[in-house]
Amino acid sequence: MVTKQEQERRVRDYRARQVVHERRRRRQRRDSLVGIALALVVLLGGAALIGAQEASAPADTAAPAPSETAVESLVPDPSLAEGRTWTGAMTIGGVELGVELDGAAAPQAVSAVLFDTQRDYYDGKTCHRLTTSEGFSVLQCGSADGQGGGDPSFMYGPVENAPADDVYPEGTIAMARQGQNGDSNGHQFFIVYGDTTIPSDSAGGYSVIGRVTSGLDALREQVIAKGTAGGVPDGPPAEPVTIDEFTLE
Repeated sequence: MVTKQEQERRVRDYRARQVVHERRRRRQRRDSLVGIALALVVLLGGAALIGAQEASAPADTAAPAPSETAVESLVPDPSLAEGRTWTGAMTIGGVELGVELDGAAAPQAVSAVLFDTQRDYYDGKTCHRLTTSEGFSVLQCGSADGQGGGDPSFMYGPVENAPADDVYPEGTIAMARQGQNGDSNGHQFFIVYGDTTIPSDSAGGYSVIGRVTSGLDALREQVIAKGTAGGVPDGPPAEPVTIDEFTLE
């Protein structure tokens, strides 16, 4: 006999699959329209002007505020992380990183990232932000639009496993969020490639989900060393950086 709780879980899973399918359908339609538009631009000899969002504050690792048209959240239950350590690989800009996520220390955040890897959310997403200031060394990835945009249908909290001293050691993987809002974790995460101090705000620190276990030196040499566009201390990488693949087991 199927329990009420099991029925509710099945309904939530079905709705989640529907939303994912609809997003993929819209994305495919959008990509087709963009392809047609670009073809017309080439044929007509025109030029496209792409607007850029304003950069976030230099000391902030936050996602933009959510839209008022938020849909039902897809965020999974913390139990998905099973309270255990997850190991895997994340390939960024052609560099493979070994990773380890702590499902016991940050069950909600790890469950969310695990869910995203299971549905291939991160594959093809970009790393839109790189900081190069002394004592503030992070590469931030996974935004919905590739420019730091948030996903209002995928927000959760509270902050988990944040360091009491505000120091994020080299190799740390943590979740980005909006400033002053501990319930605004989402898809975006940042990799700390050098010991970094990020002051807590009224919501606390940032959820530490795990660490890079291998490949960090190669990431610094092949990706970080290229710097940012315009050589600014906080901005997009000088060359596009993409998450090629992210798997966990």
